[in-house]
Amino acid sequence: MPLPNAKHEAFARAIVEGKSGRAAYHAAGYTAKGAAADANASRLLRNAKVSARIAELKGEAAQATIVTAARILEELAKLAFANMADYMRVGPGGDPVLDFSKLTRDQAAALTEVTVEDFLDGRGEDARQVRKVKFKLADKRGPLVDLGKHLGLFKDRVEHSGPDGGPIEVKQYSDIEAARLIGRLLSKVTKVAAEA
Repeated sequence: MPLPNAKHEAFARAIVEGKSGRAAYHAAGYTAKGAAADANASRLLRNAKVSARIAELKGEAAQATIVTAARILEELAKLAFANMADYMRVGPGGDPVLDFSKLTRDQAAALTEVTVEDFLDGRGEDARQVRKVKFKLADKRGPLVDLGKHLGLFKDRVEHSGPDGGPIEVKQYSDIEAARLIGRLLSKVTKVAAEA
């Protein structure tokens, strides 16, 4: 909730924007200079209501930047379910006619490229102005696979096997055998390191 004192509110907002205490103090409309401005800014930072407001504003800013799983899934769905028919209509002669006039923000999210090229076709009096429009939609397969995995439609299969596809053998070592094995490995490591 905004602070009742407008200068305190402006100071808190300036601090959250990343300004120094002195810069925030001046941005809030205070006129003290030098050491007095620093002292007053420090006093405002220690003010319980101002510091609570700063914490609240920082929390709001952090919340606004959080990308949620739902938002990622929504973006994937925009790409996965984009359809060419949403971007064009069939003209009287059966030719495709692009129509971006009713394009929604969700539909625009699936566009990765739009190229417009104007040129003259023909020569002399027969020349006519031509506009070539090309657009490309995002890849559908990747987002569809990602959505399918999220929904559990596809299972990754991991196979565990030992040498030559046989069973995995696990050998149990006693404490003494483990110590001897570690000792042998360490001596090999130090020997190789000394040779290098």
